Amino acid sequence: MHRPNALPITPELVAAHGLKPDEYQRILDLIGREPSLTELGIFSAMWNEHCSYKSSKKWLKTLPTSGPQVVCGPGENAGIVDIGDGLVAVFKMESHNHPSYIEPYQGAATGVGGILRDVFTMGARPVAAMNALRFGDPEHEKTRHLVAGVVAGIGGYGNSFGVPTVGGEVNFHRRYNGNCLVNAFALGIARADAIFYSKAEGVGLPVVYLGAKTGRDGVGGATMASAEFGEETQSKRPTVQVGDPFTEKRLLEACLELMETGAVVAIQDMGAAGLTCSAVEMGAKGDLGVSLDLDKVPVRERAMTAYEMMLSESQERMLMVLRPDRRDAAEAVFRKWGLDFAEVGTTADDLRFRVSRHGEEVADLPIKELGDEAPEYDRPWVAPQPPAPLNLASVPEPEDIGAALVRLVGSPDLCSKRWIFEQYDHLVQGNTVVKPGGDAAVIRVDRAFHAAGDKALALASDVTPRYVEADPFEGGKQAVAECWRNLTAVGASPLAVTDNLNFGNPEKPEIMGSFVKAIEGIGEACRALAFPVVSGNVSLYNETSGKAILPTPTIAGIGLLKDWRKAATIAFKRAGEAIILIGAAPKAWGGHLGQSVYLREIHGREEGPPPPVDLAAEKRHGDFVRHLILDGRVTACHDISDGGLAVTLAEMAMAGDLGADIAPPPGRADAALFGEDQARYVVTASAEEAESILLEAEAAGIPAAPLGTVGGDALAFDGAGSVLVKSLRGAHEGWLPAYMEEAGTPSPS
Repeated sequence: MHRPNALPITPELVAAHGLKPDEYQRILDLIGREPSLTELGIFSAMWNEHCSYKSSKKWLKTLPTSGPQVVCGPGENAGIVDIGDGLVAVFKMESHNHPSYIEPYQGAATGVGGILRDVFTMGARPVAAMNALRFGDPEHEKTRHLVAGVVAGIGGYGNSFGVPTVGGEVNFHRRYNGNCLVNAFALGIARADAIFYSKAEGVGLPVVYLGAKTGRDGVGGATMASAEFGEETQSKRPTVQVGDPFTEKRLLEACLELMETGAVVAIQDMGAAGLTCSAVEMGAKGDLGVSLDLDKVPVRERAMTAYEMMLSESQERMLMVLRPDRRDAAEAVFRKWGLDFAEVGTTADDLRFRVSRHGEEVADLPIKELGDEAPEYDRPWVAPQPPAPLNLASVPEPEDIGAALVRLVGSPDLCSKRWIFEQYDHLVQGNTVVKPGGDAAVIRVDRAFHAAGDKALALASDVTPRYVEADPFEGGKQAVAECWRNLTAVGASPLAVTDNLNFGNPEKPEIMGSFVKAIEGIGEACRALAFPVVSGNVSLYNETSGKAILPTPTIAGIGLLKDWRKAATIAFKRAGEAIILIGAAPKAWGGHLGQSVYLREIHGREEGPPPPVDLAAEKRHGDFVRHLILDGRVTACHDISDGGLAVTLAEMAMAGDLGADIAPPPGRADAALFGEDQARYVVTASAEEAESILLEAEAAGIPAAPLGTVGGDALAFDGAGSVLVKSLRGAHEGWLPAYMEEAGTPSPS
């Protein structure tokens, strides 16, 4: 074990493993000797940013993670919340950014596979998936290639596995030119009395390897994800895993069947850092040691070294600790499903992590220090300077609101993403109630879980990176508030969130400052809205050649509907219905143009502060709107976000194929119609009901204003211009297919 390394441990080798000189010295102090190459790889895997959260842990601890609905918060494979009737929702979001930039199809596909395993590892059957995607400038040479590959990878894996992909986000900005973002979300449902955790318990129990064989794909993937990109990016292609959704489907069914037998003591997905991370985490959480014999690990390539086997991130693999008396029954389940089953180790009471290969011990390390005591940094940070106020007088007023609106709904960020979501099977399993394209997707809880068949879950994902760039505190608040609003807009009671915090290099004080202030904003909003964070992921070092992405703290949340039939949608339903703005007074519909899509797309300017977020107002207005929806008093509902009131109305008109007559208030029409003020919704109702709603809002102190009437074939803004709904639809639906077809990428049909 302590023979000299065949490959000397040089400073260059240490640096290649993503370890700083002081971190390597910490390793020497911990083990009292020079590590073997395998041990160096193990430390590299466990102490990298992606696995240890060493730059973010201090700040993540400040987030609210508990509440009466929370069954399990951060620290497990996924978060768990109670949804009543003996059922729980299990969900999480994780990044696969670096792999997707290097190899878009497999990077995105294995991101989906990994997040699905996080969910079913805990005993839940996956019922829905979402994704939040950020790409570079549409004119950048790699953007079309990345869009095509990422979308195909998500669809190829999710469709084959059999989970509906029901929602998400897609944005384009030049700051993602060298580093796209692929954040994958999965939701599952389980019985509250059948949840499985990763904490190993019991000495001398078998540690069993399950699933697919181990190969060389993905070796060092987690370490690669914890470093900036440079000119050598494409040389990292071997660190990208290769996925097999059909094997994953068999693994799901085998795991759920095995869990029914009572054989499972603990279970851990082999995700980032593969066999290393899964074994260490299981042992460290249970205050146990673990010994592994790599000669027993199923492999698909010859002559793999211990180093390669411990750091491989081959997909569709699990590690379990099993009850010895149920071992044979467990093996029979996996053999039936055509999957590998191998007893590769045992638990021990010595708090050591021991690994052998060809009869030689290649690693002997303290397991707690590997799993629980990685370096934790309080990185230097500086608070970002607030942006200068926007000089509204310097923004020319448009001659025609309708023409400006056509440009907006046909812009890359606001155009229809149908070209994307029609490549995803969003109807598989037969429970999708509200499809992609609205505020939030809604999934009915299958009768297999809930005999009444009326319960449903809503899902939404949100962040506005340009807001976070301008003011990370307000931008963090806004991401949470918009997610909460989107769930509310379909009638759901928001339950909890998972986050995916995508930032640049945390060793730069200005980047770290943006991260810290965004966390503070997220925490404040989650507390104010009783919307705790139950799981998540941090993705740092999203930079290429020193150029960082926009700070992108994605927030994905779920909400509960007791009766899916009451879910609201965005479409105008009938001519003659009244349109009401909830959240703004009759004489002040909006007006905040700082950091708006309108300012960027129409005037080419990205400046000013983002709209402030009044969390108390968000709560009051949202609770009022949800009450209207659940009482059946409104026929449509849509929250106001990107593009302001005008884009909200346009989306409702296009969804319902009906126009509307709108009478803007006095003053600047562009500010009133394109301002992105927060805490606002548009609802429609019969004329009689609308009058009652306005009176009730006034009595409750909720600002509300009549906007106009549904009807006709155009969206008409009295005195400020009009546009045919079919013209809006042509621009809205046309941009993305035309853009992708320029590269010879066929539109899905």
